[in-house]
Amino acid sequence: MLVQDISQQIRTEASKVLVGQEEAFTQLLIALFSGGHVLLEGVPGTAKTLMAKTLATLLQTEFKRIQFTPDLMPSDVIGTQVFEMGSGQFHLRKGPIFTNVLLGDEINRAPAKTQSSLLEAMEERQATIEGQRLVLPDPFFVVATQNPVEYEGTYPLPEAQLDRFLFKVLIDYASQETEMEVLRRYNQGFDARHLEQMNLQQTITPETLTQCRSEIREIQVDEGIIKYITDVAQASRKSLDLVLGGSMRASISLLLTAKTWAAMQGRSFVVPDDVKFLVRPVYRHRIILKPEAEIEGLNADTAMTRILARVEVPR
Repeated sequence: MLVQDISQQIRTEASKVLVGQEEAFTQLLIALFSGGHVLLEGVPGTAKTLMAKTLATLLQTEFKRIQFTPDLMPSDVIGTQVFEMGSGQFHLRKGPIFTNVLLGDEINRAPAKTQSSLLEAMEERQATIEGQRLVLPDPFFVVATQNPVEYEGTYPLPEAQLDRFLFKVLIDYASQETEMEVLRRYNQGFDARHLEQMNLQQTITPETLTQCRSEIREIQVDEGIIKYITDVAQASRKSLDLVLGGSMRASISLLLTAKTWAAMQGRSFVVPDDVKFLVRPVYRHRIILKPEAEIEGLNADTAMTRILARVEVPR
């Protein structure tokens, strides 16, 4: 299958740069093939930005980066009309959002009005400037990063913004073995600031990505799998551990990504394990725990693990 071959090529090339982040990078790929966006969360220095830049380097597409700060305005993201003194006319100056791969670094450092400038783009693949509707390039893929431990000078993403992300991917500290391998590479001359020196092979074009997505749409999903996905959603909404369960968008995301993951493994059909593998990244940013559940020591992932244990798996 084309999806399996291309995804394997991308992961092989990425391994030249990334160490110990195979699962997180795989989830990034699943989101790309599924047409969604990703929120990367982790403490500073855990290769979040490097992961996004590596993927962008492997794609034969345009890449732009926005460093979110408290004084960033929506017009700095989507663009604005600018008056030219020479011609006496206004002309449109497009913002960095008009690209194929957009890295929104430290997205929670910008206030809600700036974060909201991404809502229309992420959902409808368009931006509206001074009443003018502008279609964004295809593909359009947003990778946003945020720091989960620093709250001073940050603005939590509202639920509507979080729900626009297909996945929330958690980046943890590397193991000692992985960290030693990273240090060996740096000792041998690797520099994350100069990815072009790694001679990474661009393995996918927008046209190839379109073919992959067409192949993914043909993946078969049994009625039992569809019921399983909705059972998980219903169980999250009735869970005694949660204030807010998964939305219908969560169910749609789980269906689409399960099809993508099946294709990446060379299968033409979805199995229950595909759904189980993707439940946590799909749900962890869409549910809200009750205070008593947090006191008990639960987090989003453990809450969803409890829910999965109660839902009957199709045979």
